[in-house]
Amino acid sequence: MSKKIKPSSNGLVYSTDPNFKLEDNDESQETLPANQQKLRIRLETKHRAGKAVTLVTGFIGTDDDLQTLGKLLKNHCGTGGSAKDNEIIIQGDQREKVLKFLLGKGYSQSK
Repeated sequence: MSKKIKPSSNGLVYSTDPNFKLEDNDESQETLPANQQKLRIRLETKHRAGKAVTLVTGFIGTDDDLQTLGKLLKNHCGTGGSAKDNEIIIQGDQREKVLKFLLGKGYSQSK
């Protein structure tokens, strides 16, 4: 069995240039303060077999901060969900609970 070589995230597998240096394009995105975040809360049922989920979009910041906020929201609502791609998904129609929680945490521009 041979091992498969996985290319790096930028698609580079091999370079013949002896002076080649891999440049990291990881721009460290800082998380905006809570009062500057423009989070939008909406109910969505598309591509979810008719099940309703509460979708929180518009988060600007690091993935760790997104995961932390998602975990706090899931604990507050008492439901499951996920946080990825700058979106937080909470199972069920939790719009009122999520809005009240975000306003209490200082996310004043949330709608």
